[in-house]
Amino acid sequence: MKKRFLGIILSLLTMMLTAGSPLYAQNTRLSGEMTIETSSLSSGKWTLPYVTAHSAVLLDAETGELLYDRDGNVQRPPASTTKIMTAILALELTEPEEITTVSEKAGGVGESSIYLDKGDKIKIGELLEGALLSSGNDACVALAEKTAGSQDEFIRLMNQKAASLGAYRTNFVNPNGLPDPNHYSTAFDLALITRYAMNAPQFAEIVSQKYSVINFEEPRKSQNAKNTNKLLWNYPLADGVKTGTTNAAGKCLVASASKDGRRLICVVLNAPDRFGDAQRLLQWGFDYTGIIEIGKKGDVAGNFPISDTEIPLVLSEDIRLCLEKDMIKGLKMQINLRTEIDYPIKEGDILGHYQIYAENKLLKEVPLLAQHDGENPGNLPGKVRIFVDDLLDFFSKKG
Repeated sequence: MKKRFLGIILSLLTMMLTAGSPLYAQNTRLSGEMTIETSSLSSGKWTLPYVTAHSAVLLDAETGELLYDRDGNVQRPPASTTKIMTAILALELTEPEEITTVSEKAGGVGESSIYLDKGDKIKIGELLEGALLSSGNDACVALAEKTAGSQDEFIRLMNQKAASLGAYRTNFVNPNGLPDPNHYSTAFDLALITRYAMNAPQFAEIVSQKYSVINFEEPRKSQNAKNTNKLLWNYPLADGVKTGTTNAAGKCLVASASKDGRRLICVVLNAPDRFGDAQRLLQWGFDYTGIIEIGKKGDVAGNFPISDTEIPLVLSEDIRLCLEKDMIKGLKMQINLRTEIDYPIKEGDILGHYQIYAENKLLKEVPLLAQHDGENPGNLPGKVRIFVDDLLDFFSKKG
C-alpha cells in the first residue's frame, strides 16, 4: 500500500514538473511586432499616407497580409475592375491564339469599346489586350461568349471563381462592370482576385504595357491601344493593373507595384485622386513594411522528449511574414507540445505547434512534425521513471 501511494505521489509530481518544463513551452525572443493599420493612426509611430478613396486596401502579394484597410469590406460598384476576373477566366479556359467571330450582341455593346462589329474575327489574345488596356466593354462580351458559350454561363463561372478565391462579398452580373445594383465587390475582394491574376504571366505582362496594337484577323485591320492606368507613367515601380470609372462607382483603380522582388497590390474605390492614392499607399508599404523569414519547411524548431532521448520537431511549411520594419522587436515564438500522444510515434505525426505572437496576438500557427519514428516511453520520461523505481525499491526494502 505504501509503495502504491508513494508511486502515485511521485507520478503527480513528475507530471507537474514536466508540464512546466521548457520542453513543453519554449519561448524564443526574436524581433517584431505587427499592427494591421486602418485609416486612423493607432500606434503613434507611423506616418500614414493621405488617401481620398472611400474604400482602400494594401495587400502584400506573397503573404496575403493586409497592410492598410479603410472600409475594405464595404460592397461598392467595381466598374471596369471587373475585367480582371473576365481576363482570368479567358486565360484559363481558352488559348490566346484561338479566333472568335464577334456576335451581334458583342458588337452592340456601347460606352468604352474597341469598336467591334458583328462578324469581325479576332484572336482571344487581342481581345484581352482590348479589355485590359483600352477597357473595351465589347471585348469582354466577346470573350465571355467564346469562353463559356454564353454570357449567362460566363457570369456563373465568374461568381464561382470569385468564391473559390475567398471573394465572398462579390457578385457579378456582367463581364465588364457596367452599372447594375446587383453587381458589386469590395476593395479587399478585388485585391484577392488580383493577387491570383498576377500569378499568370500573360496577365501580368498585358497589364504592365503602356501601349499595344490590337490586330484583327478579318477584316485585316489594326488599332492602337493605350493603357488607361496612368500610374504606369507616374510611378516607376508600377506594373499594373486596371482602372474603372462609372457615375455609380466613381474613380477606381487596382494597382500593382514591385520592388526588389516584392509585390504590393493596392485597391482604391470611389477615389477622387485614385492615382495619387495608389502611389502614396504603395510607397508607404515599401517604406514601412518588409518580409521576414522565420523558418523553412523541414527546419528543426524544437524537440519532443520520450524516454531517454528526444525526437526533433520540424516545421510543416515555410514561415514568411509581412511585418512593420520599425516594429520588429518583440516578436515572440512559442512551442506548444501535445500532451496526449498515440504511441508508437511515426515520422510526420503532429506533436505540437509553432506559434508566433506580437503583443499577445497570435499571428501564425504552424504544425510541428516528428522528424522520425519513436517508441512508447511508458508513463514517465526515462530518467524520472528510473528515479521513481529506485525510490520504490528502497522503501520496499525498508518496509
